[in-house]
Amino acid sequence: MVPGKSIASRPELKTSSDKACPEQGRRIEIIRGDITKLDVDAIVNAANTTLLGGGGVDGAIHRAAGPELLAECQTLGSCRPGEAKITSGYNLPARFVIHTVGPVWSGGNRCEAEILANCYKNSLRLALEKGIRSIAFPAISCGAYRYPIAEAARIAMETTRDFLETEDKIDKVTFVLTGDEIFEAYHRLL
Repeated sequence: MVPGKSIASRPELKTSSDKACPEQGRRIEIIRGDITKLDVDAIVNAANTTLLGGGGVDGAIHRAAGPELLAECQTLGSCRPGEAKITSGYNLPARFVIHTVGPVWSGGNRCEAEILANCYKNSLRLALEKGIRSIAFPAISCGAYRYPIAEAARIAMETTRDFLETEDKIDKVTFVLTGDEIFEAYHRLL
């Protein structure tokens, strides 16, 4: 997709120069960008089970939030795949960080789809409990955990849409994506 160009074949979608693509009449949007820069109530961290930082999005969030995030994470214990835990955002624009552990892709025979759906469901449930109205997700498990991108995008979008159909207390869900392949996979689903 060319930045700044409208998508003529799907008039309900708009694409602006900041590479945002909102779903009109809905509360879901996709953007390309840096999740650590978003001014939302909560960002979701694609964490590892220790919650003590790592590479990719996890490392970027820990670096941007500062050492207080690591200190709080050390008090939480571990987090199993599909679960979600919450901390303060510290030096991030977001007030909170919701940490969730996605599945490592093992061919699809180890409940990976269910675990990935639970990452989104449990993060959204936790957001509701804390009164969070705007939340941003990365593409969970699509990096080092090697989840097939098209399937991960489908699970993320379907799970989020299903959740929002029954809950009206979350105003906006943003998927913050990197790379053309991931962005296009989500974009096709909008």
